[in-house]
Amino acid sequence: MTNLFNYIERKSAIHNLTGATKLVCLMLWSFAAMGTYDTRYLAVLALISMGLFKLGHIHIKDVSFMLGFTLVFLVLNTILVYLFSPQHGTEIYGTTTYLFGLEGYYAPTAEQLFYHLNYWLKYFATLPIILLFVCTTNPSEFAASLNRIGISYSVAYAVALALRYIPDVQHQYYEISKASQARGVEMSKKESLVRRLKAASAILVPLILTSMSRIETVSNAMELRGFGKNKKRTWYMARPFKIWDYLAMIGCGILLIITLFLNHVNGGRFYNPFI
Repeated sequence: MTNLFNYIERKSAIHNLTGATKLVCLMLWSFAAMGTYDTRYLAVLALISMGLFKLGHIHIKDVSFMLGFTLVFLVLNTILVYLFSPQHGTEIYGTTTYLFGLEGYYAPTAEQLFYHLNYWLKYFATLPIILLFVCTTNPSEFAASLNRIGISYSVAYAVALALRYIPDVQHQYYEISKASQARGVEMSKKESLVRRLKAASAILVPLILTSMSRIETVSNAMELRGFGKNKKRTWYMARPFKIWDYLAMIGCGILLIITLFLNHVNGGRFYNPFI
């Protein structure tokens, strides 16, 4: 079964950080990467994110589906951006440098290709961090960490349930798919893509009904245990902040400060090598 979004329990420095630390770092990192188009800085963030991905002991095969899906989306998005706005880069950087001796509205320009390079670098800088957060954060420990920083434990527990529910839905889809194939519904690569999509869509109804039944069971179990009766609760998976948690948040905060500084130096979000 293909792993989608799921916690992968391994021993690493990233796993040892608390869930709240990883959430704060994810937000700070995302603001830092999305707040600038400075190619030099984005390249550094991309390299660091890949290094952290390796530090977390997460393998490519663990997230191959999401990486492939994101790559296809990125390629399609790049093509559509070029089709609908092939001169966007020239408008941003204020110059026009035609390539390969071609001219015209759809002629490739160095400015447009440079813009697309920055666009790709943004994905390479943020995607590993997002996958790292999902794959190294235990939902129960994450809920306890959120409650510790002041978020209501009802909200924190709802987040934990959502993170736990994604792999559950994936597993249910896999089981219903196997049951359908056992009854003669062909969903392998032997069939055309259209037939496979139609067969997959037929699984949605039993998947929704199964999910609703599971939600009702969980809700009844929580109600019988008096969930939400008191303003506070204890956590089995709670962990205190340690020195590495503070260092990680400070480091990501510094990255955001660097982004703001570069925006000031560059006179905006874009680094312009054409002037």
